[in-house]
Amino acid sequence: MFDLKQIQKMQKELQDRMAQVQGDLKNQEVEGSAGGGMVVARANGDRELVDLQINKDVVEPDDVEMLQDLVIAAVNNAMEQAKALNETEMSKVTGGIKIPGLF
Repeated sequence: MFDLKQIQKMQKELQDRMAQVQGDLKNQEVEGSAGGGMVVARANGDRELVDLQINKDVVEPDDVEMLQDLVIAAVNNAMEQAKALNETEMSKVTGGIKIPGLF
């Protein structure tokens, strides 16, 4: 038979641990780049863009579309890495169980 108080305690511990991991993720950063490092985007584990660096050599007034594409590619790369970091850290807490709405 299940002990309701024990289940509630376990749920509270899981919620507390998940909140701690989410807070820790804000302090972890990943980096994405495009154009051989000409555009570099950094995001935290909470999937927030925290820095964007553009090498001046890639800024070409006659080819703004290329720069736009590089920025998009670098940001998307950083966000993919942030998502993977987030999922990895959260799966440590949940024991690999995917909780809907969490990831």
